[in-house]
Amino acid sequence: MFAKPKLSALSSSSLFRQPTGLIARLRGLGPVALETLKKPYTAPLLAMGLFVGGGVLFLNLASDPGAGSPSVRISMGGGDHAPTPKAAAPSDQPIADDTTSGLQAFTLDSLGLFKDASADQFNASGEAGPVDGAAVITLPNDGAPITVAGASGAVKLAASPLTPAPIAGLSQNGPNGPLPIIATDGRVAAATYARPFKSNGKPMVGLIVGGLGLNPTTTRAAIEQLPAEVTLSFVPYAEGLQGWIDAARAQGHEVLIEIPMEPTNYPDTDPGPQTLLINQRPDDMQARLNWVLGRAVGYFGVMNYQGSAFLRDKPAMNGFLGTMKTRGLTFIDDGQARDQGGAWNRASADRVIDAQINAQSINAQLTGVESAARSKGRALGTGFAYPVTLAVAIKWTQGLEAKGLQLAPASALAHK
Repeated sequence: MFAKPKLSALSSSSLFRQPTGLIARLRGLGPVALETLKKPYTAPLLAMGLFVGGGVLFLNLASDPGAGSPSVRISMGGGDHAPTPKAAAPSDQPIADDTTSGLQAFTLDSLGLFKDASADQFNASGEAGPVDGAAVITLPNDGAPITVAGASGAVKLAASPLTPAPIAGLSQNGPNGPLPIIATDGRVAAATYARPFKSNGKPMVGLIVGGLGLNPTTTRAAIEQLPAEVTLSFVPYAEGLQGWIDAARAQGHEVLIEIPMEPTNYPDTDPGPQTLLINQRPDDMQARLNWVLGRAVGYFGVMNYQGSAFLRDKPAMNGFLGTMKTRGLTFIDDGQARDQGGAWNRASADRVIDAQINAQSINAQLTGVESAARSKGRALGTGFAYPVTLAVAIKWTQGLEAKGLQLAPASALAHK
């Protein structure tokens, strides 16, 4: 879990002091303040407010589910990026229960992890340009820090580029941009834009890192520091989306686009203006799908972005999956639609690896992915692009070969 705000400026004695002590401390404020405090209920109410405020802070800190687990130390260089409210909402992450605590949102946002990627992150050729800042993360029980992204200090892996998009015959003009189609010779995006893969006979493990495109630092880290076999999933609302997808494919990553879907607590949790809703008309659903799918080219499929309600609604899912099939796209879900077929290809994640955002829990979930792969031959995990998730994932991928496992792109784990 990320470091919580400290209460170093507030001592427990000052929080719980009796009213008389409060008056004595404020004696230097002058006659007006003293007369105000002498009025009935004023001093007791002030003391009660401090007591309640201290209690809330204490409970927030004590309620951290990962408080007893190893921590992650993060230092941010060049951290002048002001977070934006739109991107700061933790409910934007594609996790199974659509929830993240408010304190997590505060601490993540305070590190500037959710700054929107903007078009000026790309140079004239459309490539992602350098970004300021880096997250240096030291994992528990490990002396070697991992630098996540940033212009300096990070280790960029050798590129294994995929064919640049668009590939002729796989798209047509739509109302908001090019839409994927099945080519006249039968080629589909699900295969043509997927990363080529050949099994070596070992159990296969896959990993999808999502929520990309909102924060330039962590997006670049995922592109440059994760092996090409790790699938990257991008938020459709990100500015400069095509530039990020082009950069990912140039490095060798296959790409998904996330489809915003209705969660159970909608509209309290709102995935955005293009969210697919259970009770919307088919024409409206198609219009929203066309908007999302027209945002970029080069993706082999889509993934749910929240959707705990939508994924359980059979009529809504039938319409959605039918569209994915006619457009030749793979649909991968985070595990909530495991029992549903459809689309051109299908896969479901076996684990959401960072529902608890701390290194110990993420490692435990990745171990679960390994166990599932050994028992059934293949397994898929999915996570959000938190710096700690990236740091743990980078280290995890480095040890797979020694464990007798093969890292595979998500497309290789999908079935028709």
